[in-house]
Amino acid sequence: MQRKDHIDAFGAVSLIGFSAVLGLNQVVIKITNGGLQPVFSAGLRSLGALLVIWLWMRLRRSGPVFDRATAPWGVLTGIFFASEFILLFLALDLTTVARASVMFYTMPVWLAFLAHFLIPGEVLSPRKLAGLGLAVAGVALALSDRGGGQAASLRGDLMALIAAGGWAGIALVARGTSFASVRPVMQLFWQLAVSSVILLAVAMFFGPLLRDFQPIHGATMAFQILVVASGGFLFWFW
Repeated sequence: MQRKDHIDAFGAVSLIGFSAVLGLNQVVIKITNGGLQPVFSAGLRSLGALLVIWLWMRLRRSGPVFDRATAPWGVLTGIFFASEFILLFLALDLTTVARASVMFYTMPVWLAFLAHFLIPGEVLSPRKLAGLGLAVAGVALALSDRGGGQAASLRGDLMALIAAGGWAGIALVARGTSFASVRPVMQLFWQLAVSSVILLAVAMFFGPLLRDFQPIHGATMAFQILVVASGGFLFWFW
């Protein structure tokens, strides 16, 4: 794919659309948490999406194909992926969707800042650095406003903020290492495979796996698997 140093209309619309899907997904996760324990829910989502992506590759006769040279990076992104969603799903159990989204979507700020130092060709101009500084100041202001209610959990806010770091870590590996040569669908396959094992293994330490499970929770899980973790994430890596 041709590298583009400046965002075009397609890129802008794509990123805004993807962000809208993820924003809706925060609401969907919040609903799903009413019927499933958050970490168990994240594990089921990864496992379900892994099966979808595997079927997609088999139908296209395109893998999965594993390369020993890039396998360590695949495992690392899977660990980042699992950590990110442990924190995000728990955060949405503790704080409001609006607050979690503000904290979680600081990812581009951290990614741009880290890429400035770690990835050649990603140097930020003083103007862009000033913009990032304003964004961080806005997040700090949001974090300091507790809103006077129990729903504004500082612990939940911080979890969502740290989860953004896990997402940035995945993007850095995908852009700045030999993992960049791996096809997007295999990048996602690695993350889903590794994270499903980790998430389902540690879920038992976060309380009962089932809560008040209802049909709506099955529907929201299906949305997460098909629309977000399969189609959405694959589009993001592409």
